[in-house]
Amino acid sequence: MKTQLLAGATLIAIVASASANARPMTPEDILKIKHVTDIAVSSKGNGIAVGVSQMPDIADGAKNGTSERNLRVAFAAGNMRDFLPDDMNIRGIEYSPDGRLISFLWKPEGDDEKRGLYAIPVDGGGHRKLASIEDSNITGYVWGPDSQTVYLMAAAATDKARKKESKAGFNARIYEEEQKFKRLFAVDINAGDDAEPREIGFKGEPSAMRVSQDGRWLAVAAAPTTQVDDSLTSTRVHIVDAATGALKTIVKTPGKIGDFEFDRTGKTLSLIAGVDKHDPAATTLYLVDASNGAFRPVTEGQANAAVDTEWMADGRLAVAMHVGAQSELRFYDRTGRLSSTINPGGLILRNLETSGGRLAVIADAPKHPRELFVLNGRNFVRWSNHNDWLKDIDMGTQRTIRYAARDGQQVEGIVIEPVGGAPNGGAPTIFRVHGGPEAHDSNGWLTSYGAPGQVGAGAGYTLFYPNYRGSTAYGTAFSKQHQNDYAGKEFNDLVDAIGALEAEGLTRKDKVGITGGSYGGYASAWGATALSEHFAASVMFVGISNQISKFGTTDIPNEMYLVHSRKWPWENWQGMLDVSPIYHVDKAKTPILILHGENDTRVAPSQSYELYRNIKVRTDTPVRLVLYPGEGHGNRKAAAQYDYNIRMMRWMDTYLKGDGGEMPAPRFDLPQGFSGASEAKTED
Repeated sequence: MKTQLLAGATLIAIVASASANARPMTPEDILKIKHVTDIAVSSKGNGIAVGVSQMPDIADGAKNGTSERNLRVAFAAGNMRDFLPDDMNIRGIEYSPDGRLISFLWKPEGDDEKRGLYAIPVDGGGHRKLASIEDSNITGYVWGPDSQTVYLMAAAATDKARKKESKAGFNARIYEEEQKFKRLFAVDINAGDDAEPREIGFKGEPSAMRVSQDGRWLAVAAAPTTQVDDSLTSTRVHIVDAATGALKTIVKTPGKIGDFEFDRTGKTLSLIAGVDKHDPAATTLYLVDASNGAFRPVTEGQANAAVDTEWMADGRLAVAMHVGAQSELRFYDRTGRLSSTINPGGLILRNLETSGGRLAVIADAPKHPRELFVLNGRNFVRWSNHNDWLKDIDMGTQRTIRYAARDGQQVEGIVIEPVGGAPNGGAPTIFRVHGGPEAHDSNGWLTSYGAPGQVGAGAGYTLFYPNYRGSTAYGTAFSKQHQNDYAGKEFNDLVDAIGALEAEGLTRKDKVGITGGSYGGYASAWGATALSEHFAASVMFVGISNQISKFGTTDIPNEMYLVHSRKWPWENWQGMLDVSPIYHVDKAKTPILILHGENDTRVAPSQSYELYRNIKVRTDTPVRLVLYPGEGHGNRKAAAQYDYNIRMMRWMDTYLKGDGGEMPAPRFDLPQGFSGASEAKTED
């Protein structure tokens, strides 16, 4: 009895100590988060190679830059070690089929260095170069089954004459006409240092490839041009002779494509694709006859989204399936019949990899980012923990809710409650609206530079991530509901969520903010103008403000037509203006912070200029425009990401936690260890 009491007292002391050490999450913490981004499974069962990514921790003095990826190898749960020096930023991790090498792509330091294919032996020894292309970077590769041949995808050859002209000032660029296709090569890694990769003739712009088990065929995803629009709308799987590049067949699916994999026989291909040219996303599972390209749907019409596939050694097809905001693992037989389903117990499955009978998974959950898990029977065992410090963070309760929109449509979203729960009368609330809208938020890790998540919960906010009409994982019919209805029912779903959250005691309806990027930026602009009465603050990132000028300045006009507007602007000029935030600036009472990358080609920075100028000239509403030099449709560098997060939270604090007033100061104090200056430019 005394022992039991002592154990109980010890437990109470531990819990009390943990509680005392707990603290809310901060923007600086986001810089410390590590994510598992790549996994590869050894055929020998002697390890799982893991790519671990982290942004430079500029708050602790690191040099500004993009995310860096290191190689680690896991041998069992909790047993993992580094395999390369910390300063080697790599990508494209694979095991050779014989399990002897771990290969990766790496670009050594130096302006003239190209990204090449390297490998390190699993049983000891340093890394060495396996292959390189003299005049360009290697962008992707696959191993042949003999562990000797490697198929390479490389950027277009450097035009030396053009490079010389450019240095002399003749650097004019002919828009959309200067196509420089990637190239395919094969190389024998055992032929010695003098072996030259052999180019494989191929027409089109390749983006991914797989090799059949017998080494005879390559399945290559390729678009007819190098234009982004075609990469989205016209990419198809080409099956070609691995030796000559001669075309065997094209899998003529009518819409977008996603993951594809050869089965063990080389006769069947799994393929995730759209059901037609108007399908917003590749979410339907197909099986393809590799001999002639004939395909048939397996999950067409189902309310889910296939996200990744892997053929098991026993012939079953493993599929990571997202069902609404949750996920599950499914197994299908060779005919496409569903044989079993595994509930991962709250994990959100992202990527699958298998070899030697072992299935490894990248997955996240509400309390941790993406980590490595391994399937053991019907359970997933966690093998990695790269963010142990998160145990000391006070986190808000996260859950999925469903509510009825005004027309009766059921809509789902994820709520993160404030740490400690919402006070009586509800908490100030931030809606974080995902882009696309052909995407969805899962009930997993939801904290990043552009998503307040647990940072917001620690600051006393309720966070809401709506899977509004147009979202994926609820079936193609649901994802098409937003088409030909810009800013209609899709954004009504956002307003209707306010009442549902208020009814649960989570939200103060007079203190609701909205933020998001791309299409989520469009929602944020719409919320600050046409729906201004419902939102007290808005932060718009790379968002749309004018649907007419957007068409003429984007790199995806056909994509807009096929899966969004379903009509061209000239078919209804006034209709397109009606669904543009600039047309509703007369209603704009919501303070709005506008953020944009200066090099964005998807949504031109002029979209933000238009909204800023209209609000500035026509109203007295607080508005600020922040531009990020060198950034595109999303911030890639640590300083720009940190700057975004700080500005977003300061804006929300100013207008949701008090009575508003003056805008926050244009500049803010950088962390003590920061070694450089922010590149953001502001206009008030």
